[in-house]
This record gives sequence, C-alpha cells and structure tokens, in this order.
Amino acid sequence: MIDSDATDGALLDLDVTAIAHGGVFVARHEGRVVFVSDAIPGERVRARLTEPAAGSGAGGADSRSFWRAETVEVLDASEHRRPHVWPEADVSRAPERRPGGADLGHIAIAHQRALKRRVLQEALDRFAGGGLDAPEVEATGIDENWRTRITLHVDDQGRIGPYAARSHRVVPVVAHVLARPAIDAAARELRGLPEGRIELIEPADGAVRQVLRTEAERTAHGPRGRRGPRRPAPAAIVERVGERSFTLDADGFWQIHPAAASLLDGAVADLLDGGVDPQAPHLDLYGGVGLFSATLARLGARRITTVESSPRATRHAAANLRDLGVQAVTARVDRFLRSDDAGAEATGGVVILDPPRSGAGRAVVEDVAARDPASVVYVACDPVALARDLATFRGLGFEPRRMRAFDLFPHSHHLETVVLLTR
Repeated sequence: MIDSDATDGALLDLDVTAIAHGGVFVARHEGRVVFVSDAIPGERVRARLTEPAAGSGAGGADSRSFWRAETVEVLDASEHRRPHVWPEADVSRAPERRPGGADLGHIAIAHQRALKRRVLQEALDRFAGGGLDAPEVEATGIDENWRTRITLHVDDQGRIGPYAARSHRVVPVVAHVLARPAIDAAARELRGLPEGRIELIEPADGAVRQVLRTEAERTAHGPRGRRGPRRPAPAAIVERVGERSFTLDADGFWQIHPAAASLLDGAVADLLDGGVDPQAPHLDLYGGVGLFSATLARLGARRITTVESSPRATRHAAANLRDLGVQAVTARVDRFLRSDDAGAEATGGVVILDPPRSGAGRAVVEDVAARDPASVVYVACDPVALARDLATFRGLGFEPRRMRAFDLFPHSHHLETVVLLTR
C-alpha cells in the first residue's frame, strides 16, 4: 500500500539497502522505491521527501514510480560511516545548506571504492549483457586536496560558492576541502564578483588561474555565442605527463585529479601491452589536446589521427603532437566516421574512445566496429553509458578482454573505467 498522503517535506524512517548510480541510495516505503542521499547501505535513517506525490494519478494516487529524499538524521549508523570529509556537507547540516560534489564523503574511503565497484558491476549486469566481472577500483594515492579545478557560482545577491547538492542554489562555504590548497586559498579571497560563475584552475606550474563567465556575458553571447562581441581568446596553460607537455586553454578539458592523466596514460599502455602495429592507421576519438595520441606514439604507432569537435583543442593537439606527425582533425566524431575524410583509417589499427559522460552511442560504436580495428580501448567516466556501449560492441563481435577502474574522484560517486576490446 502506497502512502498517497505523503507530501513534499514529509519525514520517513527508511532502511537503506543498496547504492544506486549517481551517488544516491535505495530504500523502500510501503512498496515504493525511495532514492535517498547521504546514507549508506545497511543504515536506518530519517529522511525528508523532496519529490513525493506531485502529479497525482487517477483516484488521487501518486503515479510516480519512485520518490527522492534527503537524510536528516541517522537512526542506526553503518560501521563505515565517518565524520564527513567536508564538514559543511555533513548530515548534521540542513540539506539545503550542504554543498554538492562530495556525495560519498561520509563513508570510509575503502568502502567508497567497494560501493563504486558495486555500481559498476550492476551496470555491467543490467546493460552490458552479463558475464563480466567489475574490477577492483584502484586508489590514486591522493584522496584529499585533489581537485585542480573547481567551479563556483555567483548569485544575484553577490553570494559566492558551490551549488547546494542537487540544486542551483549558491551555498557560501568556509573551505573547499577537496580542492588543492592554492585553489582553496584563492577561493577564500574572492569578493565583489558579478553574477555568473568563476573557474579556478591549478595547472602543473602551481599558479592558480581564474576564468570568470558573467551572466551578462552569457546573455550577450546567447546559448551558442552568436550574438555580441567576440570573446577574447582564453589564456593557455601547460600540463605535463611524463616528459611531454600539453598546452590547452585554461578553461579547456583536462583531468581534474593531479594523478589522473598519468594514470590513464599508463592504463591505456598497459591494456594494449605493446599490441600496436607501427604501420597500421590508428584513431584517437574525442581526442582533446592529444593525451592518448601521445600514448599510442610512445607504443610505436606512426600513423595516428586524433578527432575532436573543439577547434581550439584541435589546434592545441596539432601543436602538442607536431613532433609525432599526428594528424589533428576538427570534427564531431559521428560525422567524421561517416565522412570521406575518414577513409579507411583505423582498419587493422587501434581505436581509442574517450567520449563525454553520455557515452559514444550506438551509431559511433557501429561505425568503429565496421572499421574492423585490431583493438578498441574505451575510457569511460560513466558506468551506465559504458555498459550500454559495451553491449553494442558485444553484439558486433567485440568482447571486453581486460578492464581497470580508478578512483579519480574520491568522496564523490564518480569513477573512471578503461576497457580493452577485441574481436
């Protein structure tokens, strides 16, 4: 029997049974699934409903298949519960005042990794066709003060801070405990900014850069930047992996964890294990500023094409890899794979896929498989998107051979997975 009288803000006592994708936990109330934040499987918590019976069905019964709730009190704590790594996000604070970005920060770090492995395993079982074992989630050696990039927001009252969890409400905080110390110090000094957002970036040289995007600027340029004066070119920064330097825009994409780029470079090399034909053509798709093209070159590849939709990132990639003879192409990956420019590139070679959080998608996977590569290395930041793309690959005759997972985002629900597939 569903409690159809439950309303927004109602308190429920819940037994938490599992973790779900996205950093929330699973409980049931009178037969209905409740996704609850700030809990741990095995706990009993008191939680406040945030998305209950809005939109009633026939007869007044709530037609929603699940509810969402926020823990306000722990009634029976797990042995894995710890004081939150970010005190301002602790369960003792009102949910609307808890900053987002550290949704597992109340859990012992080793158990966080065990839970992330469960999420990955469930994704593989549900979406990838089953029969695959999720690997242990590997530590990086840096679990705190790891964020080399943070985004803060400025509201129309001039308040500066992160968004509260699962909202667009600015929450001023005293400290940013996951950020690098220099970024935390820079954030504490921010004053008098216009409405908008500000990114703080600490590249390899340790000097913090600030990139301000005001609400007025966003309105002037429009959603696609087609109105108003041209934005000035962003400042360039330099990151390093081993002996190689990579130049990119300060607000361009780079891994947030200071060890991440080197770990992923090493993981890709490890999975390929020297299996790169120097004479075959190879593809680095969603290639950014060239990290994995450099990995392929180090393994002996001589014919490499990197494809990236951002023109500025592509220009940086061309300069970063000039000594390696890599061809850098500006194009959407799906369009490139079906264009005349793609030719027969990657037939018999390696394809590296490092797509955005939404995954590569069926069309891209089908086009990659049609090129009959010797192997595919898939770098994923979302386990469900990865699992769905693996199911498509498996249906086309490619099987995962090795898989590694990394805790590149400690105290958050995110993890990175790298998979080697072959025919």
